[in-house]
Amino acid sequence: MPRPLRVAIVGAGPAGIYAADALLKSEAAAEPGVSIDLFERMPAPFGLIRYGVAPDHPRIKGIITALHQVLDKPQVRLFGNVDYPNDISLDELHSFYDAVIFSTGATADRALTIPGVELDGSYGAADFVSWYDGHPDVPRTWPLEAEKVAVLGVGNVALDVARILAKTADELLTTEIPPNVYEGLKANKALEVHVFGRRGPAQAKFSPMELRELDHSPNIEVIVNPEDIDYDEGSIATRRSNKQADMVAKTLENWAIRDIGERPHKLFLHFFESPVEVLGEDGKVVGLRTERTELDGTGNVKGTGQFTDWDVQSVYRAVGYLSDELPKLPWDVASGTVPDEGGRVMEAGAHLQSTYVTGWIRRGPVGLIGHTKGDANETVANLLADHADGRLSTPDAPAPEAVEAFLGERGVRYTTWEGWHRLDAAEKALGEPQGRERVKIVEREDMLEASGA
Repeated sequence: MPRPLRVAIVGAGPAGIYAADALLKSEAAAEPGVSIDLFERMPAPFGLIRYGVAPDHPRIKGIITALHQVLDKPQVRLFGNVDYPNDISLDELHSFYDAVIFSTGATADRALTIPGVELDGSYGAADFVSWYDGHPDVPRTWPLEAEKVAVLGVGNVALDVARILAKTADELLTTEIPPNVYEGLKANKALEVHVFGRRGPAQAKFSPMELRELDHSPNIEVIVNPEDIDYDEGSIATRRSNKQADMVAKTLENWAIRDIGERPHKLFLHFFESPVEVLGEDGKVVGLRTERTELDGTGNVKGTGQFTDWDVQSVYRAVGYLSDELPKLPWDVASGTVPDEGGRVMEAGAHLQSTYVTGWIRRGPVGLIGHTKGDANETVANLLADHADGRLSTPDAPAPEAVEAFLGERGVRYTTWEGWHRLDAAEKALGEPQGRERVKIVEREDMLEASGA
């Protein structure tokens, strides 16, 4: 009797779980069946939904409900707190599985090469996000001494960072933020937050809803300079062809023409300002220098030679995420991705047998969570085609219990899907006395204990 197809998925964020879902919905799931193990280096699943989405965005966290339904399936197992390649290597994975899919995402900051980025008070947005999202592998405190702060970038991460810096700690106390983050934000001295974009309103990468939410806080006055509302032929074409870009531009136009109100924290959205240097004294940030830009007719911009020095004491770079290189896999340094064709990992022009990628590690950190679904479907379709054509390698020890025995012999304290339910219940119990949905547990050891690892 043929055994089920055994697949390992490294990374239990949305990309990995969508790949598992695609496998479960395939014809192979009916005959001979599929058996899927998800490996995750964190003790808890869900990747950037748990550690990348701002705590005041529970709507996006609602996606977890759909992901739960996949992990609840009997053909799927979760091995949390298992690190690739330290706890299990590529060769070891191939010894247990017919195929391996990598879906490890992106958690580091893309570099911004301007003078002064190394100064004290200059931060990567990804690090700050990890701190306020209670990631166990970052420091428990964050320096929030600056009264005036710059955020570089015009994507949703820049908005998240700006909003968290501009809100009060008490506004966020209804969310899942852990006590160390609440205490840190209570000490936050920021009264002015300046967000800088190199191009114009039509080129901003905010989603319309994220942008409008900035204005919902009773403590944040959003300010847009009327001089920054400018469009060329390329910008007008973008607005006509892209409904989201048009909605963003309309929101910004409305904010630019209204009177400035009395809310205590000011959040400025600046366009046509290209950061050229972080200014410092005695090794600390004391300002930001930008060059005014102007549209060139195509929607792109060129410098004008007009410079402005902004009085800020800290700078957050939100210019994009970057994936961590995966040992034993080929790597494209420029894009921060694993080279692939249709999800098949490619090395020296050939498919690295039985090895696949999906999500941000495949195509870079772009697009919304929905885009990840199509990605997973394509990768899984090609994996199943390779299986049907007999192109997958044959594992030495395909029995499901072989992996558990291997991790046990290695002394790896792994968490399970049942363990997530225990951790989930523990976090909800912490929130209940305060009328909060949950309070996130931060320390890795505490997460392992609560999970019963």
